Amino acid sequence: MSVLTYIESEEGKFKKASYELASYAQEVADMLGTSVTAITFNANDTSELGKYGVDKVLKVSSEKLSKFNAEAYADAIKQAAEKEGSKVLVISQSANGKYLAPLLAVQLKAGYAPNVVALPESTEPFTVKRAAFTNKAFNFTEITTEVKIIGLSKNSFGLKEHPSTATEEDFTPQLSDEDFSVNVESVDKAKDKVTIADAEIVVSGGRGLKGPENWGMIEEMADILGAATACSKPVSDMGWRPHSEHVGQTGKPVASNLYIAIGISGAIQHLAGINAAKTKVVINNDPEAPFFKAADYGVVGDAFEVVPRLNEKLREFKEKNA
Repeated sequence: MSVLTYIESEEGKFKKASYELASYAQEVADMLGTSVTAITFNANDTSELGKYGVDKVLKVSSEKLSKFNAEAYADAIKQAAEKEGSKVLVISQSANGKYLAPLLAVQLKAGYAPNVVALPESTEPFTVKRAAFTNKAFNFTEITTEVKIIGLSKNSFGLKEHPSTATEEDFTPQLSDEDFSVNVESVDKAKDKVTIADAEIVVSGGRGLKGPENWGMIEEMADILGAATACSKPVSDMGWRPHSEHVGQTGKPVASNLYIAIGISGAIQHLAGINAAKTKVVINNDPEAPFFKAADYGVVGDAFEVVPRLNEKLREFKEKNA
């Protein structure tokens, strides 16, 4: 009857979001008076999961599953849930998790609540708090099915250590050819830079930068802060920056702890995609820019004057506090 969580890994390694998921699953398990089982795919060292409350790890090792395949992963996780008798599953609201969870819900005849931002309000009835209307409001959803799937929003819960010794067990799901009806031929990844999905800080630029030749100061700030770089939709549409950096409602969602918008006016589609960021800072020379209404902090000024001076101060601060 353990709580089952799917712990994502990349090239065999776990990310911070994986430990947040384990932390959350452990506290849900405490509420239910049970334990936590994690399932991993081709992960290297899983011992760190015990630090965040995982009691048991089902390790799937398969060359055929070296790349994420939603249908195959869903079937494997379904079999793990049935093996463990799990009635509650916890999955990240990552891009892969959003693809995976509906397939699992169908296979397990489970109720699925995405965008969950807190521990269940109660377990009888099972009620969770969810972000709604692109993070402008919350609702409380009661899941009435026997099996329940929780989609946890990134950076909504944090890391909470609950040291235990996680036992490991090799798990070989029985997969059919139908599970591999879609094959991944290749995966292109950005190298030597922080990705938007994993970043604690995102530095983003808009049309106010006037051209791609001025992106050096954005990249400099990102380098100082250890941040990811991003852009608004018009910027990627004009080819100033790659589409992989486009954030917003029609681009990549942002749930970082800090989002710095430079030269971005704040169209509603952009704001919808970055509302989940904890703290928003805007730098713009137009005091009437819509972004100022959504920002926690705002600087009215010319980005070409403000950003270089800010970078200088940030670098000085970093050197003094290294």
